[in-house]
Amino acid sequence: MSEFDRGAAVDRLEDLVETVERERMPVPVREIWAFGDVALGLDPVDRLDVYLTKDVLMRDDSGTSADDDPNAKCGIEGVGKSVRADWAAEYPEHLRANANGHAAPEKCLAAHLLGDDEPIHLEVCNASFEDNVTQRLRGAKLRDDYTQLLDPRGVCLWVDGTRSEEAFRKLRESELALPTLSAALEMLGMDADEASDAARELHAWREQQDGVTVRGDVV
Repeated sequence: MSEFDRGAAVDRLEDLVETVERERMPVPVREIWAFGDVALGLDPVDRLDVYLTKDVLMRDDSGTSADDDPNAKCGIEGVGKSVRADWAAEYPEHLRANANGHAAPEKCLAAHLLGDDEPIHLEVCNASFEDNVTQRLRGAKLRDDYTQLLDPRGVCLWVDGTRSEEAFRKLRESELALPTLSAALEMLGMDADEASDAARELHAWREQQDGVTVRGDVV
């Protein structure tokens, strides 16, 4: 399986932040977090885990309407509604749909930001990382499916246009002191046995993933 050495992983995170800062995105992005292996200081990093907080596109701020955009007529619905019409017109190669043929913001973001074969997992949600950790924990326990958990060990890299140079420095120098996954889950209220089971299940699910994977949800 491909992997990143630590320096390359942090470089890749910086590239990703710069792309969000520089280029038009399919939806507004508010926060970028790194979590999992790269936050733990591992070297190499088997998979790079990234979390984006996005806005739900209630009103398209494009100068182009959905009716004017040719991508709205190519079998993908939702251009100008769930993703920006002017973004779709500028980056038609990154336009992606869900199984129902509707433009999927999380897949569009992944196509724009990531290469096809990179060992990167992207989580996309309208809620902040910290809020969604709690929501996903509740949902995973209700469904008895710990693969739905969001690893709570994260670091905020960028929020509302401001980059945290200190966060990048600590990532490069492996200065973050973070607990094991099971210990982190116990801090969120799981008992020790449940936390250990959940950590094993999430690690096993993660080891089965390859290349770019993306998961989106709405809270």
